[in-house]
Amino acid sequence: MRSCPLKRSEGGKYVDSRSLSMFHLAAKIAPQRSTLYSSLASQLAIPELLFSPLRPAIAEVEKKELGSQDYILMQLDGELTEKDLSTLSMLAMTNEFFVYHERIGQAVGPFLRPISLHRDLFLPEDIVTTRRYRGKTNELLTKFLLNVALFSSAFDDQPPSRLAVLDPLCGGGTTLFQALVYGFNAWGIDKAKRDIESTDAFLRGYLREIDIPFERRGERLREVGRRYTFHIGLGEEVRQCILAHTDTTMTPVILAGQKVHLVVADLPYGVQHKGQISLLTQALPGWQKVLRPGGAVALAWDATRLDRQEMIGLFTENSNLRVLNHHPYDTLQHPVDRVIKKRDIIVARLP
Repeated sequence: MRSCPLKRSEGGKYVDSRSLSMFHLAAKIAPQRSTLYSSLASQLAIPELLFSPLRPAIAEVEKKELGSQDYILMQLDGELTEKDLSTLSMLAMTNEFFVYHERIGQAVGPFLRPISLHRDLFLPEDIVTTRRYRGKTNELLTKFLLNVALFSSAFDDQPPSRLAVLDPLCGGGTTLFQALVYGFNAWGIDKAKRDIESTDAFLRGYLREIDIPFERRGERLREVGRRYTFHIGLGEEVRQCILAHTDTTMTPVILAGQKVHLVVADLPYGVQHKGQISLLTQALPGWQKVLRPGGAVALAWDATRLDRQEMIGLFTENSNLRVLNHHPYDTLQHPVDRVIKKRDIIVARLP
């Protein structure tokens, strides 16, 4: 992963001392449909940019209000490349982008010129938002977790069709659906039989409704549980999605020697302190076993019950994963609601 000598200065700006050709970009912070997550995008927008492949070109970045709307303003070294535009189209916490001018000639701005983005998606984005269920992770957070894992791995420049994502606690499948939108292969495990069966039924119904061909095979695995394997698409444009009903500690058995590039999960809330420790102690070795060297793990968890240093200790004691805890990885804590006052995100990479 490339780096840039960007440092935080007074006033919340992030700057470096390079001499630059002046190119200014304004990124609109994504609006939130739910008041529970009202500050989510605002807090994580700058970190997401600093994780991304754009970071080496960013000389200055700050949050600013323009016309009663929050934006992220960036000063970039040079013009945007095709790869930069592709990166912008992936971002979760910002969703509209503009060339920014403080003035044009004698006219005082600010002036914003829209930037057109296009990204080839494997499935329509509404698969992520269509399904509603109790305990669903906010869609922007799901996308952010996938992005930060990808950007922190050795595989951020690989074609999507070559990448595989595992959600070892997949619930209703939001992470899997976002991975399929990107064109990744998606594998999910959950011990709740009802969640796996309902996700299987939803995916079948959705693919039929939008007329995308698929093959599905259901099987019962000895000493494990049910596994449903989807092959979605035709010819060379086929993606695999696996749903497995079993305990996450059985991950290596379910994957049967196959490896993934990313492990992404939103850990279950309401689990007591000892329960979270027990889950990670038992599961981390198996998750590491199926991760390719250079692969990354991104987990969100309720930090009101388990603080960051304890979480880092669990990774250190139970895996060879290297926790990324330098800036901005150490700035991802944010509130969710009155119960979950601190949710945090840990990112780690397998050497």
